[in-house]
Amino acid sequence: MREAVISLTEGSIPSLLRSFLDYLEVEKGYSKNTIYAYFNDLYQFELFLKTRSISLQNPEKVEKSLILAYLKDLHRKNLSHTSISRKLSSLRHFFKFCLKRKLISKDPLSGIPNPKQKVFHPKVLNVDQAFSLLDLELDPSPENLRDLAILELLYGSGLRISEALSLDIKDVDLKNMVVRVRGKGGKERFVPLTKRSVERIKEYLKVRDSLAPSCDEDALFINKKGKRLNRRQVNRFLERISPNILSQRISPHVLRHSFATHLLEEGADIREVQELLGHARISTTQRYTHISLRKVAETYDRAHPKSSKRQAK
Repeated sequence: MREAVISLTEGSIPSLLRSFLDYLEVEKGYSKNTIYAYFNDLYQFELFLKTRSISLQNPEKVEKSLILAYLKDLHRKNLSHTSISRKLSSLRHFFKFCLKRKLISKDPLSGIPNPKQKVFHPKVLNVDQAFSLLDLELDPSPENLRDLAILELLYGSGLRISEALSLDIKDVDLKNMVVRVRGKGGKERFVPLTKRSVERIKEYLKVRDSLAPSCDEDALFINKKGKRLNRRQVNRFLERISPNILSQRISPHVLRHSFATHLLEEGADIREVQELLGHARISTTQRYTHISLRKVAETYDRAHPKSSKRQAK
């Protein structure tokens, strides 16, 4: 389903919704991308309400039966459980905001559960695959040195692609081998750099100015126009090189998944991995333990003489 998308600057946005978006930005410190996601979800709900001659400007008129009707409409349009859960989360935050400001006397979402989610196991590389990708030899052009430095950050430090691309030069402390990362919700954390990452970044910084000689951008990673690099360009780089090395196309996030999984496989404490990844909830990090345990089980089945699979042969 193609979702309705409008600009955050449009004057047609209801004033209450505008107040909610300001609250997310000022009081909650959410990023622009997160705020836009809330806005788009609520705007679609507003379109649904208009078919019932109701508006978010009058939240007290939104009853539980309307929420259930909206959910039925989403299911009818074959949205995934993940998408429906996200939209419900946006509505929950909005109506809690209204409740806090005494605009409604009760929460219409009270007692409405989220759809059951399918268990998600992140796609990961094994150690040999990760090393093959990072040991890739390319001609030392400024673009290639930049992109190789990004790959090292994604796997070596477990950064999200958005976090790597939002880095400024001042965020990277090469001497102490640490990087300051601005994560989701504007939260900052400090993450160690590998020796290889430090080397790759140093190599790139030597030629950074040649990418865009007149650049006055603070961003660590820039494009030929002197602007901050965007994820589309990194995706294109990975799509070009990964099939030749891994026989499959991968996204930048696979390197972050691999970072987490390989740490847990080597016995790292899950709380420490949670801190490195910048996860707010331990349950998010626990997704990677399933992969690690699965690998242990496979190793047991393959090697242990009492394994049921070996005895069945």
